Amino acid sequence: MGFDEKAATWDASQRRRELAKAIAESIKESVELKPNMHILDVGAGTGLLTREIISFVASVTGVDSSQKMLEKFEQIDKKCIPHQCDIIKYQPQKPFDGVISSMTMHHIEDTREFFEKLNSLLKPEGFIAIADLEKEDGSFHDHGNEGVHHFGFDKEELFELAKEGGFFDISIKEVYRVKKPNREYPVLLLVAKKGRSSIL
Repeated sequence: MGFDEKAATWDASQRRRELAKAIAESIKESVELKPNMHILDVGAGTGLLTREIISFVASVTGVDSSQKMLEKFEQIDKKCIPHQCDIIKYQPQKPFDGVISSMTMHHIEDTREFFEKLNSLLKPEGFIAIADLEKEDGSFHDHGNEGVHHFGFDKEELFELAKEGGFFDISIKEVYRVKKPNREYPVLLLVAKKGRSSIL
């Protein structure tokens, strides 16, 4: 089942809603969101993460490959701007103040290219806040791993990807644990910006 087919019931999952809230709270603790900021949500889906961010910023542009998901994203607020495309091919008219993303990167094959692309989409001193699974054994997705290119990431791997992509002031921390019957899956949040110094 593709994401278009899942769109109608996507937000019904309490686990997904709680995960989005936890990631958003950590983003707000790590980054000073301002009313004049224009933010990009990569893999925005129905906008679960954007819902928690939109009231703090001027606008959120949601990029996703699923039109049905984006139809729900657009309904959140008049400040939500949907854009259906592959993030690597996305060419906005203006750079963004920040990029947020939740549980999307493991679906992207070339993560090095992904970080370089995000860097190119940002204003100077712009930030990224990217959440995804810590390294796992491939058992996270209940219905198989079609379209999954990475079984999570370890902290050192993420740090190097961000650094090689041109990011600095890098921090990575666990922000949530997805509880499933077989085990718990930690979720990491990487926050970085176009700056001058790097810390882990």
